[in-house]
Amino acid sequence: MSKINELYTRLATFSVFNGVFMKTIFKKFREYVKERDKDEKIKKYGEFVNNLYTHGADLTAYIKRIAFEDANVYVKAVSAKKPINKNIENAVKYELGVLSEFAGLSSKDFADDMSYDGFLPSFDSCEIDLYSEYQTRLKSIEKYGYGIFTANCMFSVTDTGSVVPVATADETTIADFIGYKEERQRVIDNTLSFLQGKSAANILLYGDAGTGKSSTVKAVANHFFDEGLRLVEIRKTQLLLLPKVMAEISKNPLKFIIFIDDLSFNQNDDNFSMLKATLEGSASAKAKNAVIYATSNRRHIIKESFGDREGGDIHRNDTVQETLSLSERFGLTIRFAKPEKKLYLEIVHELAQRHGVTMDKEELDIKAEAFALNRGYRSARCAEQFINSLL
Repeated sequence: MSKINELYTRLATFSVFNGVFMKTIFKKFREYVKERDKDEKIKKYGEFVNNLYTHGADLTAYIKRIAFEDANVYVKAVSAKKPINKNIENAVKYELGVLSEFAGLSSKDFADDMSYDGFLPSFDSCEIDLYSEYQTRLKSIEKYGYGIFTANCMFSVTDTGSVVPVATADETTIADFIGYKEERQRVIDNTLSFLQGKSAANILLYGDAGTGKSSTVKAVANHFFDEGLRLVEIRKTQLLLLPKVMAEISKNPLKFIIFIDDLSFNQNDDNFSMLKATLEGSASAKAKNAVIYATSNRRHIIKESFGDREGGDIHRNDTVQETLSLSERFGLTIRFAKPEKKLYLEIVHELAQRHGVTMDKEELDIKAEAFALNRGYRSARCAEQFINSLL
């Protein structure tokens, strides 16, 4: 039996990493191995490499990634600190050894297998000890996690409640911001406390549009990615799915920010009750490894009409208390106020420098202020739009 055929036979016995063996690249490898006609075999090799190219041209790196992302019974048991049967331990060591051999295959190995000396599309590969690297990662499982959360920072929620990676995640960093240092530091400090296992609050960031509330939350998630922080954004219309989302992330050793952008409710909104229960720590709605960060343009999240103020004193008091109750359940509220002229121009100057705008400072200030007045407000977003207009 050839080296490659033997390798396939060993791969087919996988139990712990069976999910890895179900990946398309192994399906293409199986089709290659099973093919007996030489011309067809060369074709199957081409399909194998084509599939690899969709993930990059490095076989070792790709196999390493899918092995480390696999949400198998072993990594879940390690994460939960459960005792692991010796048979499973042995299977993990064996299977990662086989995957290491597969990850080290080269185009020359396939050429030798086919006794073919013509051109073959090639790919990168190298020797690797996946078992050793896997064990090293497990020692810091709270920073790496498992499954889809291993390689991605930001996630969204489907209408069925599944958590999926964001294809084009926001790459904003803390260093990108200008101004609002005190406000952002409060978010950073709370998040750091959360990651360290200390007491941490749910946060409501409220204030004027364009002041960087949402960007702050996403920048903090990016900043602490290597410390085991992930962000799951859920729309306010999906809040009834919170228990399902919490259940999905609760067993993962990572820490999660549940992010709700532009939060506001109308009276008698069922989503209001779900969020309120979650903020109160309801056992069915809250995961221990999650905090909720929300943004809103208003301090009082429930929209109140004049009709809500009508009626007797008791009714009116109940309405006001209900309006205040949700925002008060956030342990930390941070206001992002509309910038005064001085801060607005500071942001403009910094952005101009970053983008190589060489306009005279006095002229720049006049045009920046006119740009803001034309839109009716000053904000960090307005400053960025002004600089983009110059570019």
